[in-house]
Amino acid sequence: MADQNQISIENRGGLSILDITGDVTSGSEPFFAQAYKHPDVDGVGKILLKFDENAYINSGGIAVLIQLLAETKRNAQKVGITGLSDHFKKIFHMVGITRFADIYASMDEALKAME
Repeated sequence: MADQNQISIENRGGLSILDITGDVTSGSEPFFAQAYKHPDVDGVGKILLKFDENAYINSGGIAVLIQLLAETKRNAQKVGITGLSDHFKKIFHMVGITRFADIYASMDEALKAME
């Protein structure tokens, strides 16, 4: 059984951090849509997607992320991603997510680059 998604939001000035737990699947779309419309995220210049280190992301989840990234691109928002396993870093490179978001090895690296 897939873990239920939870997305908590932390705002650091012009940077909103979306702390994502649970498996990311096609069923995750409402969680991401709600988080993206949250007042702490709506209209900010930079968004950091922080995945739980044990996150599992299937093809439906990748589609949800691409949909979110397309929206951030339309809104001229810079996006970073951290917390991915090496496996998912490779997959994100292969499917082209890295054209829309920078992937960082650690939270510290992401914060230094984005704040």
